[in-house]
Amino acid sequence: MNVLIADKCPDWFVDKLRAAGCDVMWEPNLEADALTAAIQAHQPVAIVVRSTKVQKAQLDTAEALKLIIRAGAGFNTIDYVYAKELGVKVANCPGMNASAVAELAIGHLINMDRQIADEVADLRAGTWAKKSYSKAAGLRGKTLGVLGMGNIGQLTARIAQAMFMDVVAWDPFLSAEKAAELGVTKTEDLLEVARVADAVSIHLALVPPTKDLVGAEFIGAMKPGAFLINTSRAGIIVKDALAAGIQEKGIRAGLDVFWDEPAASDKDFGDDIVELPGVYGTHHVGASTEQAQNAVSEEAWRVVEHFMASGEVLNCVNP
Repeated sequence: MNVLIADKCPDWFVDKLRAAGCDVMWEPNLEADALTAAIQAHQPVAIVVRSTKVQKAQLDTAEALKLIIRAGAGFNTIDYVYAKELGVKVANCPGMNASAVAELAIGHLINMDRQIADEVADLRAGTWAKKSYSKAAGLRGKTLGVLGMGNIGQLTARIAQAMFMDVVAWDPFLSAEKAAELGVTKTEDLLEVARVADAVSIHLALVPPTKDLVGAEFIGAMKPGAFLINTSRAGIIVKDALAAGIQEKGIRAGLDVFWDEPAASDKDFGDDIVELPGVYGTHHVGASTEQAQNAVSEEAWRVVEHFMASGEVLNCVNP
């Protein structure tokens, strides 16, 4: 079976594929036209990607393609609807990078309270500003709102609870029984999360119902000076509404994702929102730990192995 890997992955993953008899083309920096050309030349049966986008242009050249594996949880970078029309199954690897993303979300939470990044910048600039940085509110006893209680949301809630925070959760698929088991307060009112939470962390897939979910109404309902953390997908937040909340209500934002992220090979980045005070950005690295990438690759291998043995696709998102 021809397999095209268009992103970085552990060497052992490639070795396993080849040991199973796969003809593997591994080009970690393929994207756009280069990816289209590689697909046309190699005609893979399966494609494995992390952040690389697979859209209509690529799918139209993939005559032999049967399976696309997103080596991660989110799959909005793949045109899974058009893939379904072509009979191509799309699979993801949910939950495998949950710990890594939850850790970063909590890192943003602590950083916004203690302004660690600002303190580092001042120290490196030769400025001692202890008085300015001795005004943190602290997180104990505060309320964290979690939007999305899948694997990542649940782990984020557990870590927050370990810091003696209360957790209020919004997720249409969260049952009352599961909420009680997790020790969180479930609400079916999205705006209730905004009203009661001192910080909100987003852990949702970007699908039509969640696009622009966090807009002017939600941010308008947030407490002045509250924190908003997004390690999921930028499109869940309305950018202009967030900018207005930062400027008018003193909202602080910890963002690992942005609306116009550069391609993997680009080094230039421009987004005026990172220039606003109280915005702390990271480089879409929530899932980028060695532990997470090994776990994701193990799941990707499980999907490939099962597909080769039975023709069935585990974790299929476009059945």
